[in-house]
Amino acid sequence: MARKVASESSSRAAVPGSGGKDSAKGRRMAPLATPTDLQSNATRDVAGALNALLADTFALYLKTKNFHWHASGPHFRDYHLLLDDQAEQIFAMTDEIAERVRKIGGTTLRSVGHIGRLQRMLDNDSAYVTPLDMLAELRDDNKQLVAAMRETHGLCEDHGDVATASLLENWIDEAERRTWFLFETTRTRTV
Repeated sequence: MARKVASESSSRAAVPGSGGKDSAKGRRMAPLATPTDLQSNATRDVAGALNALLADTFALYLKTKNFHWHASGPHFRDYHLLLDDQAEQIFAMTDEIAERVRKIGGTTLRSVGHIGRLQRMLDNDSAYVTPLDMLAELRDDNKQLVAAMRETHGLCEDHGDVATASLLENWIDEAERRTWFLFETTRTRTV
């Protein structure tokens, strides 16, 4: 009896046509079928929107770190620390976004090339950017990210995905705070 049970469990573990349960090909071919109660079109739409948001978030993270590394001038320390704090907050979002895509049954980004194909956020490869231009560009990028998150939030509401909508609400608040700090830091005079 024990022999029969072992045989049945090993046959269930093997992927048909994979050469057995220990085959690397078999493991690569195994589906990522995360169960969810969302409809397939909701998974497709929300995962697609989140993946684009994730690509933008990675792009914003790298730009923020770029400007952090290349800040200069009399306010160097303040700008350097501000951008480092903001970059940490942005990077923390990446894992949460990707995990949310997986929780709802989607797949997520797999490479830097994938990010490049999906990102809507513009890169800045300039050799030199003035500190105030850096902050102004990041302010505008964070505003753009907020707009994309609001759009994704509406999509989540349309599909009844309250958990993703709730996460987006927190991320919107964080991005609005970053925008506010960058705005106040770049003001040259008060009104």
